[in-house]
Amino acid sequence: MHDAQAPEGQLPDDARAADDGRALDGRAAVVTGAGHGLGRAESLALAWAGARLVLNDLPGEAVQAVAEEIRAGGGQAVVSAGDVGDWSTGQELVAAALGAYGRLDILVNNAGVLRDRMIFTMSEQEWDLVLRVHLRGHFITTRLATAYWRDQSKQAGGPVYARIVNTSSEAFLLGSAGQPNYAAAKAGITALTVTTARSCARYGVLANAICPRARTAMTADLMGAPPDAAVDPLAPEHVAPLVVYLASPAAAGINGEVFVVHGGVAAVMEPPRIRAVFLAAEHGSADGMWTLESVRRALGPAFAAAPSSAGFACEDTLALASQTIGFPAPASAAPASAAPASAAPGGEPPG
Repeated sequence: MHDAQAPEGQLPDDARAADDGRALDGRAAVVTGAGHGLGRAESLALAWAGARLVLNDLPGEAVQAVAEEIRAGGGQAVVSAGDVGDWSTGQELVAAALGAYGRLDILVNNAGVLRDRMIFTMSEQEWDLVLRVHLRGHFITTRLATAYWRDQSKQAGGPVYARIVNTSSEAFLLGSAGQPNYAAAKAGITALTVTTARSCARYGVLANAICPRARTAMTADLMGAPPDAAVDPLAPEHVAPLVVYLASPAAAGINGEVFVVHGGVAAVMEPPRIRAVFLAAEHGSADGMWTLESVRRALGPAFAAAPSSAGFACEDTLALASQTIGFPAPASAAPASAAPASAAPGGEPPG
């Protein structure tokens, strides 16, 4: 992504395009992983919508530059650098929001890292690092933010304004072959999001997750260079408007949802559903309880053919990517309402 500098006193066009209103005026937002890619684009878009930002990333010039960019455009931003896997970093983020703005309204969890490798060659360090940054990082900030909002709700005697936008990935839907650590972390983030939505709605907390595709430093090896066309469908700026919307009052009816988003496409996922039910009593069990023989009779015919792929994997989203990737998707993957499309990353990552 090539970042053009905006005139002094004006937020850049990529942030301006994300929201033409001031839906978040006065709100305070924490964004993790804010120094690059999606986190940067989301931070700029939130600032343009009126939010006051606490930006987190590992210590360095990148996150400071984003804060300076927001302030140069007339917005407000402070930096609280640190490792999101550390409990103390989460405490410092909440404290920074309260110290700078006297409130916390929005949490956008975006920080992440990749250590791609096949399951049979992955080291324990590669597993632990990815789970720590993604899943533990989401947990820590969510745990501390929801505790704050719960206390605020009790003091107010009713729900408060609170929004969480978590970053999951299609990797958990597809069972991404070379990313067992990343896919597992993203599955955990989705479950954390739904659990938070169900348990904290009474306090005013609305939690949703996005599965974005974007051309960032973290995904450069997969996505490659941007096209020569005027619009890059995989630019992270195309994801930011959904994040701003989910953080806004307009999204008051959206809770516990999972969105796949990239380019000009956004899809909301259905929850998993039961495919088939087997009853032992219908397969030779005298007392209606399972025996090895009744299991064989029930499952044998149903799974007689050799599996072509993992049965629980969801490939529906592959057909959404015709604007972005360009590899043919399985014909069965196209949703009925979608135009003919093709786009799926394929192949086995090195490992």
